[in-house]
Amino acid sequence: MFNDRSSLLAHLSTRRSGKARDMIAPGPDAGELRDIIALALRTPDHGKLAPWRIVTVAADQRAALATLLKTAWVEENPGAAGLDLSALDQFAHQAPTLLVLLSTPMAESKIPVWEQQMSAGAVGMNLLHAAHAHGFVGSWLTGWAAYSPAVAAAFGAGDHDTIVGYFFIGTAARDLDERPRPEYYAVVHAWEI
Repeated sequence: MFNDRSSLLAHLSTRRSGKARDMIAPGPDAGELRDIIALALRTPDHGKLAPWRIVTVAADQRAALATLLKTAWVEENPGAAGLDLSALDQFAHQAPTLLVLLSTPMAESKIPVWEQQMSAGAVGMNLLHAAHAHGFVGSWLTGWAAYSPAVAAAFGAGDHDTIVGYFFIGTAARDLDERPRPEYYAVVHAWEI
């Protein structure tokens, strides 16, 4: 994929998230999506537990996702019935490609749950890098839909599983904005003994 060190550095220095609502077709085809996911699975995984799952949501399933989100919102927010829930409908229909990443830690393992959850986060970052390497833009979103027990259950989450995020992948409709990054010395410190 990268011919030399400079192309890898260029990839790392140019990867940024796009806004899911601004993504247009094309998204990855079936082969590209399989490659993107396969690359994402090359992640640190102490104990070789694979404590994560990826659920693909096809284009013809987006209306069902919108219905799920609206139903769960009304159930979890008494009095929301009859309100404008178009934002949930819009969320469900963003970008050409949608993946849902779940953290599925194995509590009975000797590997701490926190390490397993961090591994799921690494899968998420790898999804974004792999999408970028294939020429697409990605966005990792959470919000209420990632924390709703009813929505998580609809994606197969068990009692201790959580949605890590929704990964929207597509083509940027416009040049991506660079967001401010932290100042180096604001987040990096030498250990003082």
